[in-house]
Amino acid sequence: MFDTMTTTKIIGGLCSTFLIFLLGAWLSEEIYHAGGHGKYHEQAYVIEVESEGGEVEVVEEVPFSVVFASASASDGEGLWRGCRSCHALESGQHGTGPALYGVVNRPVQFYDDFGYSGALAEATEVWTPEALNAFLENPRGYAPGTAMSYNGMRDVEDRANLIAYLATIGG
Repeated sequence: MFDTMTTTKIIGGLCSTFLIFLLGAWLSEEIYHAGGHGKYHEQAYVIEVESEGGEVEVVEEVPFSVVFASASASDGEGLWRGCRSCHALESGQHGTGPALYGVVNRPVQFYDDFGYSGALAEATEVWTPEALNAFLENPRGYAPGTAMSYNGMRDVEDRANLIAYLATIGG
């Protein structure tokens, strides 16, 4: 069925297709890789960045005690809305979380009728404003294994305002 001429044409077609692909690869290599080939060739162009050698702005962190001294309890009352879905401000009335009545400067496991996670007792003994600040910033980082699913409050002034408001409740 196939004679020698047909076989030669098929092999010639495959070889010429392969040759076209090789030439295309060589041509694209020459176009896109300026400066030669090899391990240590330079880039075709370099994008200049203006911030090279510039000074990095250093942000000084203000101690929490200074921020807490100027905190506003009335601003903290507005922040309380996010907490009341799980906590209550009435003494002994618990939600998903324990009641926060008088929470500032009280022992961690104050209520015997609430099932605290052991992680909180290991983190601190008393809810000082500093301990509350650290806990509210990152609950899982401060007390790994805590049952509190809150992701944290990033702004230190908001945390200080909320703690100032909680200090006025039952304190």
